[in-house]
Amino acid sequence: MLKTIEKCVEVLRGGGIILYPTDTVWGIGCDATNEEAVQRVYALKRSQDKHSMLCLMYNADMIVRYVNNAPGIAFEVMELADKPLTAILPGAVGVAPSLIPEAKTLGVRIPQHEFCQALLRKFGRPIVSTSANISGEPTAKRLKEVTQEIIDGVDYVVHPRFEGKPTLKPSSIIAFGEGGEVEVIRN
Repeated sequence: MLKTIEKCVEVLRGGGIILYPTDTVWGIGCDATNEEAVQRVYALKRSQDKHSMLCLMYNADMIVRYVNNAPGIAFEVMELADKPLTAILPGAVGVAPSLIPEAKTLGVRIPQHEFCQALLRKFGRPIVSTSANISGEPTAKRLKEVTQEIIDGVDYVVHPRFEGKPTLKPSSIIAFGEGGEVEVIRN
């Protein structure tokens, strides 16, 4: 796994895009702090819905470096979640501007996935995670379901042996307000 992680880090640091397994479905990823790389992902997905991608983070310490108004309850809920959970948190900072909507929020997830954790730990910055499909088309649950257009549009494809045991469905999404307000967006 180490060689694959090192290759991914090299691609990400160079502004490239990777196709990789997550704890949910296959994802397209890039350095979340690199605006040009983020724009490449939007273009590859043909996405009209800007600000719709989330960021994978290694742990809560990484989250607080990129989100400065997250209420404590968000971290409690993320810690107690028994399935993948994306938290929409207020006060986004330090990531590519096109990831931050007018509300200044950021979608974050701490994946419980060996490959993703190792990659995030080695890379040291958040990684964009968006489903490996053209916007509006079915989500690719396994690498064999990813279209050739997506495969050809990335700079590196992670071997499927690092897939682990994904849920094969998108994460739940909960939005948290600065005052602790909670809104379930997708269960």
